[in-house]
Amino acid sequence: MGGMPSVLPDGDPMPENGALPTAALAGAGDRPLGFYLHVPYCASRCGYCDFNTYTASELRGSGGAPASRDNYADTLIEEIRLARKVLGDDPRAVETVFVGGGTPTLLAAGDLVRMLGAIRDEFGLVDGAEVTTEANPESVNPRYLAELREGGFNRVSFGMQSAKQHVLRVLDRQHTPGRPEACVAEARVAGFDHVNLDLIYGTPGETDDDWRASLDAAIGAGPDHVSAYALIVEEGTQLARRIRRGEVPMTDDDVHADRYLIAEERLAAAGFAWYEVSNWATSVAGRCRHNELYWRGADWWGAGPGAHSHVGGVRWWNVKHPGAYAQALGEGRTPGAGREVLADEDRRVERILLELRLVEGCPLDLLKPAGAAAAARAVRDGLLEGGPYADGRAVLTLRGRLLADAVVRDLVD
Repeated sequence: MGGMPSVLPDGDPMPENGALPTAALAGAGDRPLGFYLHVPYCASRCGYCDFNTYTASELRGSGGAPASRDNYADTLIEEIRLARKVLGDDPRAVETVFVGGGTPTLLAAGDLVRMLGAIRDEFGLVDGAEVTTEANPESVNPRYLAELREGGFNRVSFGMQSAKQHVLRVLDRQHTPGRPEACVAEARVAGFDHVNLDLIYGTPGETDDDWRASLDAAIGAGPDHVSAYALIVEEGTQLARRIRRGEVPMTDDDVHADRYLIAEERLAAAGFAWYEVSNWATSVAGRCRHNELYWRGADWWGAGPGAHSHVGGVRWWNVKHPGAYAQALGEGRTPGAGREVLADEDRRVERILLELRLVEGCPLDLLKPAGAAAAARAVRDGLLEGGPYADGRAVLTLRGRLLADAVVRDLVD
């Protein structure tokens, strides 16, 4: 599942009214605008999770009603209205909406629909706007999915992670094997044209055959999008503590590489094409347009505790705790905790970091002489495609995808 990181960066203070520098809105009409809505609640904490999320026991005694999920939709809608004030007469309708968490589907379906309705009322939605929610398989049923679809959602992303019970147990996932596949079928019946399954590879104790079984189960369920991420063991998580105590083994980078190659082989054979290093779709229409908006440096407003936003080279982030978030909005203040204005060099580097991960690659004219020389070497080493390189773009090969972090470090010099 996606989500907001649990640690906020340093930055400059936010104005209390959330106002942006005038330059941030210059030329806004030429850039897409999306919304990310963060729902920070979970029924239980997964052992690997480092996102800004809270279980009921973690919130108990830390803010009372303002931290409750029962009135959370109303609080988040207040931030959507704040966004309208801050963006002023910005004429853009919203192209993508993504509700993430946490577990958004712990809220009533009507709450998610009302949050979407606030965006529609304040900004409008473009024709064919992509509207996604994440969902845990155990948190939805056919009626819930039908209510979401009727309310304007047209894409849903289920956290499958694995088809093997012993892997799910290590990850502290609550659903049973087979439930994510059933959710895909229920979403199709509800009228969802676009369905994603999230997978994780490299869990301690997972074998190559376990991973193949998970891929085959995901493919067999009939989604049009699959995300596959290498497990990252974050410090401070329950999984990190278990590994440190020797209760479960650590997976090494070579295993991750092997699992990635297995994913590419299985997914490509089933008609999925990669369009970002960790994402595959059966068609261009099946790609996640909201994530593409991130990767291409467009504008988005992130609403919710700990959510990050970016508009015209200004990036900011909200306070983490749901109680502090609700209090700020209740007092008529921005919930923003800090912000930074990106320099031209920062934006150049970020474009390389993000666009290189895409199937279209990044333009070579973003590279400085040292980076261009590194790109030429990467072509010779089989890490970048030769043809697209000659056509003015740096595009990762399959081997380059395995070493993407190392390639990009060389290119940003």
